[in-house]
Amino acid sequence: MAPDGVFDAASPVVGMVHLPPLPGSPGFDGDRDRIDERALADARALAEGGTDAVLVENFGDAPFYPDDVPKHVVASMTAVVRRVRDAVSLPVGVNVLRNDAAAAVSVAAATGADFVRVNVHSGAAVTDQGVIEGTAHETVRLRERLDADVSILADVDVKHAAALGDRPFAERVRDAVERGRADGVVVSGAGTGEPTPEERLREARKALASLDRDAPLFVGSGVTAETAAATLSAADGAIVGTAMKEGGETTAPVDPDRVRRVVEAGSDGTNGGASTGDAPDGAGPNEGD
Repeated sequence: MAPDGVFDAASPVVGMVHLPPLPGSPGFDGDRDRIDERALADARALAEGGTDAVLVENFGDAPFYPDDVPKHVVASMTAVVRRVRDAVSLPVGVNVLRNDAAAAVSVAAATGADFVRVNVHSGAAVTDQGVIEGTAHETVRLRERLDADVSILADVDVKHAAALGDRPFAERVRDAVERGRADGVVVSGAGTGEPTPEERLREARKALASLDRDAPLFVGSGVTAETAAATLSAADGAIVGTAMKEGGETTAPVDPDRVRRVVEAGSDGTNGGASTGDAPDGAGPNEGD
């Protein structure tokens, strides 16, 4: 399913539901109900503030499994994603950290979620979990086997990582869509809450514009109320976490007032969602997810 069939907005703002540590992770405090309560509260706050979608992620599970989480993680995420999907009338996405794309697609298919984010879809990256290799060939085929209408948003040069090899960034962007068959591309800064380089956005836009199929460009970090307009004039959508949290703290609850400020600011910079052309000079995000 192409992303333009998922999001109603031309330039969607996707809010993060960062899950607390799940059962089995070092930070889990023994309170399973608290996980559901926090996830539902954050999802409802994002909806109240006006985001166009929510993305559920096992953010609290560090240190992360590289690419194959245990079955209990899949079970926990399936349960919470289903509850989030029932609680809000927005598109819902799934990201299973660090890079379990098969689990993400499976959770999305089982719950009726709309999209997944895959940190390393094609190519390979050096991360704090070691070397992670993309498995686009398996992820796309699994989606077909499950007959799941789930869009794949693929990171290129994901945060907290360095791409292996010396192939140009623009080629990696094209490969993610053309050869990896991703439905959209995510470009981020070096880490959570860090700026997404303007030059990378311009390169990604040029690369996507050269393809025969449309694939939107999402900014995956660095969006605040102050930078949302510039972000959405340079990209087709944004995934926002930190800037929507109380006090701007990534692990804090979502603050609907902060959500509203980001969304309203972003509406001043929307570009109609077209994946063509260069980003305007000087346009780019600063700090966020």
